[in-house]
Amino acid sequence: MRKVIVSVFATMDGVQQDPHEWSLEYATAEYEAYARDQLFAADALLMGRVTYQGFAESWPSMSDDGPASDDFTRRINTMPKYVVSTTLDDVSWTNSALLKGDVVEAVRELRRQPGRDILMFGCGGLARTLTRHDLVDEIRVWIHPVVLGRGESLFTGWSETRFRLTGTKTFASGVVVLAHEPVAADAGAAVAGAPPTARR
Repeated sequence: MRKVIVSVFATMDGVQQDPHEWSLEYATAEYEAYARDQLFAADALLMGRVTYQGFAESWPSMSDDGPASDDFTRRINTMPKYVVSTTLDDVSWTNSALLKGDVVEAVRELRRQPGRDILMFGCGGLARTLTRHDLVDEIRVWIHPVVLGRGESLFTGWSETRFRLTGTKTFASGVVVLAHEPVAADAGAAVAGAPPTARR
């Protein structure tokens, strides 16, 4: 069974909006290596309309014919991309395809297919829907050491959802990646109802 991995940039006050405006100064070599490993552990991207349109406007125009350091660009431009949208009629970015009909069942079928991870960038409505249907295996929040005091919050529109911390990665720049897996609703209820000694 393939895994769906959600990766999202956030500020210390939980803003995910316009990360290119506040994240680039923290993109050290180790940060970029982690991002590369994450991308190459996947063989497909899954995205909603907003993420797709933002990526499709920028990545195709980036150089991918240079040295080996450009393999991230080549990878993201050529790998299969599945787009969920009720308003887009066509997706022209290389190897992009619209997922039509029941998105939950479509993603469930993608997970059943052989292959590597399915990577999602951003934590909007699509991630919320898939998490609610137990189709997200891990959410990685890249917390950057900056406070904006404005912008779209990380989990806007989500209902109560419980997670289990599965890993952390700290970069010298001050960025910390927190990896969490969603806890099934019945499991979360069991933990919440357990006596204090059982929760340790």
